[in-house]
Amino acid sequence: MSTVSQQVTEKAIQNLLLKRFALAASTYVLVLALTWVAILTNYYQASASEACVSTCLVILSQVLLWGVFHRGYNLRFRDPSLTEFQVLLALGWQTYLLAHLHSARGAFLVLYVVAMLFGLFHLQPRAFLRCVAFVFVSFAGLNLWEAFHQQLSDPGLAALQVLALFVVLFWLCLYARYVQDSQKKMRQRRFALQAHQDTLRGMMRQLEDLVATDELTGLFNRRHFLRMASRELEAMDSSYSHGLALIDLDHFKRINDAYGHAAGDQVLQAFAAVASACLREGDVLARYGGEEFVLLIPQCTSEHLTYCCERLREAFTRIELVGMVVPDISLSIGMTLLDTGDNLDDALQRADQALYRAKRGGRNRCAAAWEQVDA
Repeated sequence: MSTVSQQVTEKAIQNLLLKRFALAASTYVLVLALTWVAILTNYYQASASEACVSTCLVILSQVLLWGVFHRGYNLRFRDPSLTEFQVLLALGWQTYLLAHLHSARGAFLVLYVVAMLFGLFHLQPRAFLRCVAFVFVSFAGLNLWEAFHQQLSDPGLAALQVLALFVVLFWLCLYARYVQDSQKKMRQRRFALQAHQDTLRGMMRQLEDLVATDELTGLFNRRHFLRMASRELEAMDSSYSHGLALIDLDHFKRINDAYGHAAGDQVLQAFAAVASACLREGDVLARYGGEEFVLLIPQCTSEHLTYCCERLREAFTRIELVGMVVPDISLSIGMTLLDTGDNLDDALQRADQALYRAKRGGRNRCAAAWEQVDA
């Protein structure tokens, strides 16, 4: 993965973590509102000043956590979401709240479950069990502490609440195990699907190559060339021209008749190899049909196009075939230039007319469409 892609991915993950933190912070707001309802209805067994201080501390803890996420300090930890820390912090505040509630304690007991649900989908199994143990030990310890100091108004109700909490936590553990197993299976299926998609993409690329390539020479075929040339025409501007050439192997039918089609195929393959060696990386060469080829040279002048075609023509006359000697191998080329607003069919027609003049003039030569215009 490139540095830019990695930065984009990290930014997207951090934005997601900030949204999750905002959801948790909004839950604190609702719980604080509910707590102040308990304070105003005299169910909260503490002074108003102590309630204000604890409220400010809760808000301060969330502000500090927001600063950690906003500054990106959370990315330094193994778990950038800090899920376990946030769950334990919420459970600690919940236990502190329950310590100041007596008759209303049962109504607020459900908030333990709310805090645990935040870790249900994101905590590892051991971390989730640590949070469950913290909940049970905290609440049971709170009741034992009050029982030791004879502050329990209804020991039977307290014992029932502890047992009810144990049942709920036990169910949460079972459900968390089910969720985690389901997530594991989904990840495995996602990875398998990704592998299948990668395989399909590879097969699609191979099919595209097969569709775009001439099987014998390995060059582009006519259809793919016309598509590429049309795109080049649409993208070009008036500051440059493209070079276009039609290439025809001289007396190719005579070679097939005298030496067989295998020799003809070898000549076509030899031309493809020679042409690929003579041309630049950005030049586009394709088999146009039979023994005819087409060449597109982007951002090309008439002098450069003539030089490239002459070099290709001379190189082809010097080829040596494997296992046979075919005398007087040559080719003829018709050249033209493509300008902004030009029509590809018209340009191919100009190149074809130039090719016809090259053949009529004796073959083994290059002819340019602009020479006919000048004449």
